[in-house]
Amino acid sequence: MKLILLCLTLVILRLSVAAQDAVPRDEHEMHRLHNDPKAYIGALEDPKRDAYQKPQEVMTALAIKPDEVIADIGAGSGYFTFRLAQHVGGKGKIYAVDVSPDMILHINRRIRELHMSNVVTVLSDSDDPLLPDRSIDRFFFSESWHHIENRTKYLALMKRMLKPGGQVVMIDFQKKDLPVGPPLQMKIAKEDLIRQMQSHGFRLQKEHTFLPYQYFLIFTVQ
Repeated sequence: MKLILLCLTLVILRLSVAAQDAVPRDEHEMHRLHNDPKAYIGALEDPKRDAYQKPQEVMTALAIKPDEVIADIGAGSGYFTFRLAQHVGGKGKIYAVDVSPDMILHINRRIRELHMSNVVTVLSDSDDPLLPDRSIDRFFFSESWHHIENRTKYLALMKRMLKPGGQVVMIDFQKKDLPVGPPLQMKIAKEDLIRQMQSHGFRLQKEHTFLPYQYFLIFTVQ
């Protein structure tokens, strides 16, 4: 009996440790997490995320100009929003776009705390980022494209909203079993995404391969 209790204790401890890490979650867990704003923000801002997300390397790879206007789609807690804002400087602008009022509220609080003047929040529709035409240098998606249902409409709107020569940056999880990220059925394979973008008038301009669990693609209008 003592041996059984010891084994059960070890299993519970392992599960507890795993729950604190950036771990893979099934669809039910993902929905539950999205319905708990504090837990979701905690997961997005987990310092362990930096190890695989490599935010500084991503910023370097983007080679952002100091006056760019970037739309961070599915900005969430602002994990990338405020990093992008540091790189565009006072003459640039970051639109933090999200469908969740809780995430927008959280970012607004951080804007005030950090005294940021170049971040603008947008509470958007699920199929429309609600941004002005020809106003965006880059759309930035980090683990958010798979949440958009009407992608055909979204891509058409993005083409309208991009400035000439603008880009769409896509970072998302590889479609295979990984130690982090959403369940397999929620992921989009890199090849499928490229085909989708090409069929809607975008071409792959560049690919970065330094992220261990994600693809990092940059598209421009054909």
